[in-house]
This record gives sequence, structure tokens and C-alpha cells, in this order.
Amino acid sequence: MAESSHQDFRKFLHPSVVSKLNSLELKARLVVEGFMVGLHRSPYHGFSVEFSEHRPYMQGDSLKSVDWKAYAKTEKYYIKQYEEETNLVSHIILDVSRSMDFAYGNNIKKLEYGSILAASLMYLMIRQQDAAGLALYSDKVETFMAPKSSRIYLTELLKALASVKPSSKTRTANCLNYLAEKVKRRGLVIIISDFFDDVNSILTALKHFRYKKNEVVVFQVLDPMEMSFAFGRDAAFKDMETQEEMITQPFQIQKAYQKAMSEYIERIKEECLNSGIEYNLLDTSVPFDKALFSYFRKRAMLH
Repeated sequence: MAESSHQDFRKFLHPSVVSKLNSLELKARLVVEGFMVGLHRSPYHGFSVEFSEHRPYMQGDSLKSVDWKAYAKTEKYYIKQYEEETNLVSHIILDVSRSMDFAYGNNIKKLEYGSILAASLMYLMIRQQDAAGLALYSDKVETFMAPKSSRIYLTELLKALASVKPSSKTRTANCLNYLAEKVKRRGLVIIISDFFDDVNSILTALKHFRYKKNEVVVFQVLDPMEMSFAFGRDAAFKDMETQEEMITQPFQIQKAYQKAMSEYIERIKEECLNSGIEYNLLDTSVPFDKALFSYFRKRAMLH
């Protein structure tokens, strides 16, 4: 593939570009295609055919199912997979509470970033014949769609995701505990949130999914300004959930804020690591392939 073509797809991994596209389905498709182009050009190339719509040949498989074109390219035997061959059951859980509605400057809102990420993951999963489901929560679980693997179902998932509006306060722990009980079939659970809630209760809820024998991947999505607090002048701050306002000089509290935020993030990261949960910190300026590579690594481990 020509370098210019690769660069054309690469731009569709950048949030500022993707957000300008019209439909969520188009955003997801171009993010995934940009990711797959990068995958074919990366050190993961040996996995890429297998990761696409194939699985390795195993003793007892019919030779009729061997993809000889894939063999010609890789000198490895791959079996074509069909619609009914569901490999993995995945639940994508997205925080749609008011705090996710934040963006500073030219960044896209955390909720939009999370929605595009969720859509891209679902598009990728169903393209791979995995089953994908969706849960949306704020202070309660607002939507729960059980995982299915059909491409028709993908349209329903994307429609639900496209109609998302930020609502109410956050009760992350309560909602995650509820969902951990609702998820009946073990699989992969992906949680996308800013995790602005009581840290101890959040961590207990995340471990609840592990207790139920699920694999768990966490994406903590923050605006770059939430991490740096580099406002640098007098500013009025409004709590997006309580609407309370406070006027302050940000530079005076910047160091204390950065220290508290760093400790908060490190606590979540460390507890996730100790519990066998994959933790990823993303800010809303980070290209989407970072998150998709994280999913790809986890998916390859579970194959």
C-alpha cells in the first residue's frame, strides 16, 4: 500500500478529524480502517490476518475451509470464519454522566471521544465475528443491550450510541456493580469513563467483574486540561453535575491539583494492575489507535 494512502487513513485516527465526520458509523468505520492499515504495516503484521476474519488451522479442520490466499501471503494456514462462529462475548460500558460533557479549547468532549471509541470497538468486534453489547450509565443504567454478533445488530448498537446525551450525576460504582450481576456469560468487559467518583467504591466495583471471571479493560478518558490544570489566569469553575461555581486563580492551586490528580490516577492504575485489570489512560487529543491496540493485545491473549 502506498505511503500516501497510509497517511490518508492515519488522519482518521485523530479525534479532531474524526469528530468532523457526519455519522457515527462513518467515524467508526474509518477509525477501524485506519487502524487496520497501520496494523498491516506494523510489527504485528504476522497477527493481522489471524486477527482479521480468520483463525489458525487446527488438526481436524476441513481443508475446504483453508484460505489459500492467506496462505500465499503468510505461508501459514488460516481457516475462514463464518457469521455463526462467535469467538468472544464483549460488553462495552460507557459513562454518559454530566462530567463526561466537558471539553476545553479545541478538544472534543470526553463523551464524544468515548462514544467514537465505543463505536469503533463494536465495529471491530462484529467485523471479527465476536459478539458486542452496550451499556450506558449515569446515576443509573440507562441502556443495556446484550451482546450479539450480527452486522444488523451493529446498526442498532450504533443508533443507541449516536443518540446519547449527557445526563444526571455519576454513580459509577453502583452502576458497575449492577452490570457485573447482569452480565451472565463470561467474556470481555470494556469500561470507558473519567471515573470521577469515589475511588474506593469504583475499585471495588471493577473487581466485581473480575470476581465473576470476566476479562476487564479500563479506559480512563480525561481532557488534557483536567490533567494539567494549566489555565494560568483568574477563572470561574462550575461543577457540571451540581452547577456550583467557584472563582479562583488556577496557578495558585495548580501544583496541589496536579499532585492530587496524579495520585488519583496512579491509585486506579495500581489497583487495576493488582487485580489483573488492564488500565489505559487516554486524553481526548490521543489518536484512537492507542486504545484499539490495547484491545488488540487483549484479544490476541484471549484467542
